[in-house]
Amino acid sequence: MLIIGIDPGITGSICFFQEGKILDVIEMPNMAEGKKNKKQVNGAQISYEITSRIKGIKKEDIKVVIEQVSAMPGQGVTSMFNFGQSFGILKGICSAMQLPMYFIRPAKWKKYFNLINSEKDASRTKAIEIFPYFSSELSRKKDSNKADAILIASFYYETYKIDE
Repeated sequence: MLIIGIDPGITGSICFFQEGKILDVIEMPNMAEGKKNKKQVNGAQISYEITSRIKGIKKEDIKVVIEQVSAMPGQGVTSMFNFGQSFGILKGICSAMQLPMYFIRPAKWKKYFNLINSEKDASRTKAIEIFPYFSSELSRKKDSNKADAILIASFYYETYKIDE
C-alpha cells in the first residue's frame, strides 16, 4: 500500500511512504500570486507530482492522509484563508483523482509520537530518530514540514496496518 502523507499549507510537504519506508518527500509545490511575492500552492504541480508517483498502482492500494487543520489562535484572517484554500485545493485534487482520503488531527498523530506541547522542530528530531537513513533530507530547520508529512504517513501506517 502506498501512503501519501500530506502536511497542507504553502510551506507544507508531501511524503510518499510504502511498507514502512519513505520513498520520497517533496516540499509543497507553490507559485507566485499577484505582485507582492506572495505564494499560493500550485495545484497543477501537486497533481503532476502525485500522478507521476502512482502510475501502475491500483487506486484501492493508495491512501492519502491529510492533516486535518483548523484555525489557530493568533493567526491572521488572511493567512487562515490562504491555509484553508491550500487544504481545499489538496482535497479537490485527490477527489478529482478519485484517491481515498483520510484526515488526521494534529493532536492525534502528535500524541502517538509524544510530540504534544513540544517545539515545532521536535518532529524533525523524531523523524530522524525513526528513519535515520533519511536524515540528510531533514538537515535544515525548515525541513520540519517534511518531517510532519513523514510522521503523518508513518502514523497512518503504524495505526491502521490492520486494515490491509
